[in-house]
Amino acid sequence: MTAEASQAGPRQEPAADGLRPLRIALLTYKGNPFCGGQGVYVRHLSRELARLGHRVEVIGAQPYPVLDVVGPADGAALGGPALTELPSLDLYRQPDPFRTPGRDEYRDWIDALEVATMWTGGFPEPLTFSLRARRHLRARRGDFDVVHDNQTLGYGLLGDVGAPLVTTIHHPITVDRQLELDAAETWQRRYSVRRWYAFTRMQKRVARRLPSVLTVSGTSRQEIVDHLGVRPDRIHVVHIGADTDLFSPDASVPQVPGRIVTTSSADVPLKGLVFLVEALAKVRTEHPDAHLVVVGKRPSEGPVAQAMERYGLEGAVEFVKGISDAELVDLVRSAEVACVPSLYEGFSLPAAEAMATGTPLLATTGGAIPEVAGRDGETCLAVPPGDAGALAAGLGRLLGDPELRARLGAAGRERVLRHFTWARAAEGTVARYREAVGHPATAPRAVLPTPTSDTGVYPESRATC
Repeated sequence: MTAEASQAGPRQEPAADGLRPLRIALLTYKGNPFCGGQGVYVRHLSRELARLGHRVEVIGAQPYPVLDVVGPADGAALGGPALTELPSLDLYRQPDPFRTPGRDEYRDWIDALEVATMWTGGFPEPLTFSLRARRHLRARRGDFDVVHDNQTLGYGLLGDVGAPLVTTIHHPITVDRQLELDAAETWQRRYSVRRWYAFTRMQKRVARRLPSVLTVSGTSRQEIVDHLGVRPDRIHVVHIGADTDLFSPDASVPQVPGRIVTTSSADVPLKGLVFLVEALAKVRTEHPDAHLVVVGKRPSEGPVAQAMERYGLEGAVEFVKGISDAELVDLVRSAEVACVPSLYEGFSLPAAEAMATGTPLLATTGGAIPEVAGRDGETCLAVPPGDAGALAAGLGRLLGDPELRARLGAAGRERVLRHFTWARAAEGTVARYREAVGHPATAPRAVLPTPTSDTGVYPESRATC
C-alpha cells in the first residue's frame, strides 16, 4: 500500500485526475505577487491546484501572499487555497527597510538570528523562514500529504518536515550575483554584494540533498545541474505560464501610439532596463511619440536614473506601481510593443503575459526567454541581451509596421495558449506530487563541497514592497 493510500481516511470526491485529493502545504518566504515572480507563482499555482480539487494551504511570511478566491463552481476543494501567516520580523518593509526591531518584538532565538544576520549585512529570510516552517510543520504532522517549498532552500527543510518534500527552484541566481559584482565600482560595494549573497552557500548545499526538484524551463534545469550540482534525474521541468483568461486581447482598449511597456521589479543589472532606456533615446529620433511605461518602482539613483537624466527622457519614461490586475492588463493591451530587455530570465512571466494579450513582443535571448517567446520573426522579435542598438532597431521596426505587430501578436497569443497556462502547470505539478507521495524518497547524506564562490539562489529582486 502506498503512503498516499494509507492516509486516505474517509471517502472523498476524486480530484480532476480521478485520484484522491491531496493535502498540500505550499511554502513561500516571499509571497507578494507585486514583489516579483515568486509571489506570482504561488498565487496562480495555488488557485489552479484548488481548481483541480486539492486542498491547498499556503504558508508564508511577509510580504504575505495574495491568493485568489475560488469556489465549488471551479471544482475547488474547501473553497480554494487558504493562507497561514508565519510572520518574520519583516525587517525590509517599507517605509523603514533594514529597521531595528523593538525589544518587545523578539519572540525567540530565530528572531535574534534574523536581526543579527541583517546587522552584519546578510540576507536572513531563507534560513529563518525555513526554521520557522520546520517547527510549524512538525507541530502539524499528519495534516499534509506533501510539502512544496517555493525556493526557500533553507537548512530547516532538510530532514523530517512531516511529509514528502518537493521543491521549486526557478533558476540559480549565480547570474544575478555575477552581474551585480560586475557592476560594482568599488571594493566596498563588491564586499557588500558578496556578504548579501552569503546565504547562497546554504542554498547550494540544501539543493544537492533534495529528492525532487521542479523548475520552470530547460535552461534553468541545465543551470541547476551546472551551478548547484543537483543530479539531473532529480530535476523535472514543469512550465509555468500566463492567466490566459485575465491576460487576453480586448479590441475595446485603444492602443496608445508609441507606447512601449515593460516590467522591472527592481533596478538591478539582470533586468536590463538601462539598455531599454538607451534604446528609447535612439528610437525617439525617428519616432518622437515613442514613450516607455515601466511597471515597477521609479529609481531615485543608479544607472537607470542616470540614463534618463543623460538623455533627457524624464517626460518619456513613466513608472507605475501598485496597480490592480485589471489596470495592468489594460496597460499591456494599450501598448504597441511589450518589451523584455532582461540579460537573463529563468522563464519570463512578463513575456508570456504580454503575448497572451496579443501585444507584440520584443525580447532578448537571455536565459530561457526564447523558450517562452519562440522564434524570431514568428512569435516575437528577438535581439541579443545587453545591446541597446539592437533593442532600438527592434522597437523602430515594430512601431513602424502595424501589419508586423498584428501578425506577431496573434501568433504569440496562440503560442501561450498551446504551451504556457497555469492549468497545465498545476497538472504537471500534481503529477510530481503523486510521484513523491507514492514513492517517498530519502534525501542523500550531505556532500558539502568547497565552493569557489558564493553561488546559489537569490530572491526575485532586492526590492522591498
